[in-house]
Amino acid sequence: MTDDLAPQATEDNPASPAPPSHPQQQEMRLAVVHGQPVLQIPQDLYIPPDALEVILDAFEGPLDLLLYLIRRQNLDILDIPVADITKQYVDYIGGMHEMRFELAADYLVMAAILAEIKSRMLLPRVSNEEGAEEDPRAELVRRLQEYERFKKAAEDIDSLPRMERDTAAAQAHVPDRAVVRMPPPVELKEMLLALRDVFKRAELFTQHAIRRDALSVRQRMGELLERLADGGFHRFETLFDATEGRPGVIVTFLGMLTLAKEQLVEIVQDAPMAPIYVKSLALMKDAAEIALSSEFDSDANDAA
Repeated sequence: MTDDLAPQATEDNPASPAPPSHPQQQEMRLAVVHGQPVLQIPQDLYIPPDALEVILDAFEGPLDLLLYLIRRQNLDILDIPVADITKQYVDYIGGMHEMRFELAADYLVMAAILAEIKSRMLLPRVSNEEGAEEDPRAELVRRLQEYERFKKAAEDIDSLPRMERDTAAAQAHVPDRAVVRMPPPVELKEMLLALRDVFKRAELFTQHAIRRDALSVRQRMGELLERLADGGFHRFETLFDATEGRPGVIVTFLGMLTLAKEQLVEIVQDAPMAPIYVKSLALMKDAAEIALSSEFDSDANDAA
């Protein structure tokens, strides 16, 4: 009997569809009330027609609103149809009152000005001394043109790139680096000019030697290294003893050149015609171990 009551799949009574193999997507919740999700809007919910109205146009004042109404209809600002513009302006203010928006008193003043201009347009106009009739709209047109110029200037300024709005200042930490500044090399010409000054000072002293001592370039090289043993820079002129006269100056200069050739001293100068400085490149403990030899020893003795 159970089989007789079971529905049969025929053309008039098709079989009921099988349940879907995949679960249906969960309905979107509209709200949550007391922890329970609301999936559908209640049938008895009353929504007023003016419950939500979006105002997209925002104006900075009555002149801005008036200029918007003129530009929206592509009207000539020098020939304003006062009647139409006044009606649109008053309708806009009335709509704002209906939506309970508080308007500044300037909007109401502009509405009164438009109404006055509209009434003056209907009256006969008085000609001035030149015979031209005065246009009641002239003062309003002047104010609109001036406002439009300032508004355009403000828009141009606002379109300029602005810090923190269009651009951002990049900041990066630069680690401290020890910069080693290599002193510039010294030309031989500069050394000869400095040597000339030493010669001038040496000529101020008169030698009254009874016998002539042999001057050794190698010995003078060792003396120079001892004077430069502190590792600091010494003025070129201070390394010469003017009391020794011209021979002593020559021997000291040859010894200095030999030490520079052997890379035992460093001769530097910051700029042309600047003072020349000499610094030892040999350590104190190695000064006695350095084998000093010079090819000028025999020549220096002959010059002495």
